[in-house]
Amino acid sequence: MNNRIGIDAGGSLIKIAYEENGRLHFRKQPIEEIDEALVWLKIVSTNKRIFLTGGRAGRIKADFFPEAGIVDEFTAACEGATYLMMKEGMPNGGKSLLINIGTGISWIKIDGESYDRVLGSGIGGGTFMGLGKLLADSSDFASLVRLSASGQRGNVDLLVKDIYHPEEPPIPGDLTASNFAKTEAINSSSPADKMASFLNMMSETITLLSVQTAALHGIKKVIFIGSTLAGNKPLQENLDFYCKMSGLDPIFLQNGEFSGAIGAIIR
Repeated sequence: MNNRIGIDAGGSLIKIAYEENGRLHFRKQPIEEIDEALVWLKIVSTNKRIFLTGGRAGRIKADFFPEAGIVDEFTAACEGATYLMMKEGMPNGGKSLLINIGTGISWIKIDGESYDRVLGSGIGGGTFMGLGKLLADSSDFASLVRLSASGQRGNVDLLVKDIYHPEEPPIPGDLTASNFAKTEAINSSSPADKMASFLNMMSETITLLSVQTAALHGIKKVIFIGSTLAGNKPLQENLDFYCKMSGLDPIFLQNGEFSGAIGAIIR
């Protein structure tokens, strides 16, 4: 990776990976600041080769780095995730399902050196931000994560224990019977309650799609990466809980949001 820079330009963020003094460094900025990031890159990329991936790779190549190489974004994500697993000392044998939660979500089957995108969904980080604006009137990712962690979704969601009360339910009472179903209480619930409810609904939906996709391909190990997970402990904890409850083996990679940028370098 020496003398190489990897750029993953997605729908919401531009993520950069580069090696300096034998150590891998990372940088990210909102896509709205792409020009500022690329001006910085122009300065530091002297005598370095640029490799691009992501939906905006073509624009960056045309406008800034005409000699840059372009790597398929799904291949880059898989190569980068495999590299991070190796660096973290994780076993990398057999089949696995890579789940990349960015602005949207992609499910990619990994079988050795074979990568196959098998499913996609629009319920990703872009949805988290968009509904965060509607439900909590905030466009700040960290603030929305904090609200999600502090809220009580039982003030908004109809839980299994609500239906069975006062009897003991046959399944865990804190599971969701219906998302956002307490219609009379929604107006008086807090933004934190609403965000907790939505983040849980997002977690349940991702898990459901992951369970069905994994079963279809005979897979148990699921690897989560993507910018929406970075600094988002509530989402990670929910996904970990629901996946394990459903019989999956979830892995969350440190620096997984930079998998695409790393994969662009090493591909």
